[in-house]
Amino acid sequence: MIAPCSAAEAPRIYEVINEAAQAYRGVIPEDQWHEPYMPMEELQAELRAGVRFWVHGDFHGVMGLQDVKDVALIRHAYTRTPLQGKGVGGALLEHLKRSTERQLLVGTWQAADWAVRFYQARGFRLVGAEEKRRLLKKYWTVSERQAEVSVVLVLG
Repeated sequence: MIAPCSAAEAPRIYEVINEAAQAYRGVIPEDQWHEPYMPMEELQAELRAGVRFWVHGDFHGVMGLQDVKDVALIRHAYTRTPLQGKGVGGALLEHLKRSTERQLLVGTWQAADWAVRFYQARGFRLVGAEEKRRLLKKYWTVSERQAEVSVVLVLG
């Protein structure tokens, strides 16, 4: 049901991410939205940077895991729109949680309250503003603007 993706499957990963990311349109700040949400060049760069993707079923959802320094980041977690709320994301997240011994962190858009609730319901806790800035600077490469409108959650 859950399997690792190969780099050759990038077109299918791209399709899931960009279809599911439509949920962010009109929710996240307009200056952070673009079409496609994740260009293929950016996805390829993420793969080169060590993001390992897993797929649920026949590309019902995808979720990445990236080891950075001493932690693991949940990256690019997307479920196809018709299957959202049906356990796809939860199954992927549980698989990734079992796949690492490292501390797990995830960043998401502050305005995406459904995403924040998803992670909180699965054991993640929001960090405060100062800790968020420290973690984003240490483990992610994001613009100042994206950092401003994002949150970080830590497992445990």
